[in-house]
Amino acid sequence: MNYGLRRFLAAWPWLAVAVVSVLVTLAVMLPAAWIVPQFAKATGGHVNLVDPAGSLWKGSATLMLATGGGAGGGDGATLLPGRVEWRTAFWPLFSGRARMEMRQTDAMPDAVFVDAGLSGSTVSPGTIAVPASLLTGLGAPFNTLNMDGNVRLTWTELRMLGHNTYGQVIVTLDDMASSVSRVKPLGSYRVVFQAEGQAGTIELTTSRGPLLLSGQGTVSQASSAFNGVATSAPEARENLAGLLNLLGRHTGPDTVELTFGR
Repeated sequence: MNYGLRRFLAAWPWLAVAVVSVLVTLAVMLPAAWIVPQFAKATGGHVNLVDPAGSLWKGSATLMLATGGGAGGGDGATLLPGRVEWRTAFWPLFSGRARMEMRQTDAMPDAVFVDAGLSGSTVSPGTIAVPASLLTGLGAPFNTLNMDGNVRLTWTELRMLGHNTYGQVIVTLDDMASSVSRVKPLGSYRVVFQAEGQAGTIELTTSRGPLLLSGQGTVSQASSAFNGVATSAPEARENLAGLLNLLGRHTGPDTVELTFGR
């Protein structure tokens, strides 16, 4: 064995340690900005992280939600107060999985956990309060109603397998009001979205209030359709007449048809 080979064999463990140390250091210092486009891509631009700080392993960003399409905001983009904070577990990466704990400091009471791998990903159940202004991005007639009230999103475990999504999201709208109506509050409502692979269903019901809304619909990447009814309680018929005119086509004295689609 020549002298050069003996020196290499003696030094290679230290070289391996140095290489591993450099790789670990680079991994730990991966900037938080690396994760931003991943969320926008995975959610079609509906969930965005902006103003990132820290690293991939421990960082934070501002959460921006958009009901309209397009990464980076789109229509109806709303910035939530506070920050999303996350921690990424290191060791699961060796098994080909990324596991993150995420918490929104102002609007989310409990942390949620994201588990992603090559075969798919899951998001643990959770709830978050969002501004009513997010409804503006749904388009007409919501963009003219200037809605106000308490809006909360609650979801079961969500599973994403390729282009298929499974789970349930419930939107609770409490004590809603509109700048175009003197009736305050108009009512409280519940929207249930059930994801069933590449399509889903929507159901709208009224919990209480003089403005009664109900309907069902379907959603997919190719199209969406919703058919429902808006009507007023007898004692509020006169005061809600103007608002009903904005919501849809009259099918009765105090009833309009709610039809949306693309």
